[in-house]
Amino acid sequence: MKLSALRNVAALRTTAVALTAAMSVAALAGGASAQPEKASSVTSVVKEGRTWHLKVYSAAMKKDITIDVQRPVDESQPAPNFYMLNGLDAGEGTASWAAQTNALGFLADKQVNVIQPIGGRGSYYTDWKQEDPKLGLNKWKTFFTEELPPLLDSTLNSTGLNALAGLSTSGTSVLQLAEAKPGLFKSVAAYSGCAQIADPLGKQAVKFSVETWAGGKTANMYGADNDPAWVENDPVINAEKLRGTNLYISSGSGMPSNADVEYYLSNAPGPMGAINLGLGVGIEAATNACSQNLKAKLDSLNIPATYQFTPMGTHYWPYWEQALHDSWPLLAQGMGI
Repeated sequence: MKLSALRNVAALRTTAVALTAAMSVAALAGGASAQPEKASSVTSVVKEGRTWHLKVYSAAMKKDITIDVQRPVDESQPAPNFYMLNGLDAGEGTASWAAQTNALGFLADKQVNVIQPIGGRGSYYTDWKQEDPKLGLNKWKTFFTEELPPLLDSTLNSTGLNALAGLSTSGTSVLQLAEAKPGLFKSVAAYSGCAQIADPLGKQAVKFSVETWAGGKTANMYGADNDPAWVENDPVINAEKLRGTNLYISSGSGMPSNADVEYYLSNAPGPMGAINLGLGVGIEAATNACSQNLKAKLDSLNIPATYQFTPMGTHYWPYWEQALHDSWPLLAQGMGI
């Protein structure tokens, strides 16, 4: 064979090897990209007496979420799940049901799993449009309505019945979650929550919580002020979706009692105590107005609810703990206990 022909054969062989290698790499890369995403699951359970500490992987948020569960008084029998959502710091600090109240003691003799999610500070427990530089990736609506319930049912041997309670910012969230998946939560209690978020005053309340207090951006949450997401997530506008849910709505007037004044001033003496008292008065007066507007909307739709509007009361824990006690019969009814 001539030298030129040999060179042509060698060149063809080199090209073939290169093409085969390239195709192999492409196939491997294609195989890697085709791998299914990790599914939502319970990744660990640590039992500490009647308290179970769960780690639940959320595929929507791509991370583990801590869920503390106080098991029912009789663990050998199935029990419903009672979700207790914390306020703006979402249980990440000391502003939580567990730290500020004796709610777990009150529920200790009840045949119910007390579900205490930890995480989601400043998120309003909703699905955000995009990741926030400060508050991260938030897809809590998806987590609470789609990912978590079936995992809890299987892990805890639940009855499949659920109830939900929240305070302050999560008093808004619990109504949004009930509207997002009607029927999932049979009973819902909202304590001192502002149900309207799409009007100018409602937007300002959300912005104060998310931006001023938590450092996030509502543009990443629901978009610009004229974005339809504000209306889509407004519990008052979408109140029809609450039909069939056992509802308990409570708030104080914002008028401080002597006990309120003593509480605020003793917890933060000096000017800061007076500032905190002023905030407690103003925030509760605003949530009371929101709650009254929700009542008017529900009444116009002939949707029944139980209301507790007290003539006194500011925005703090003793009122919410009492509201839990007062709303328990309604919550228990929805859970079949």
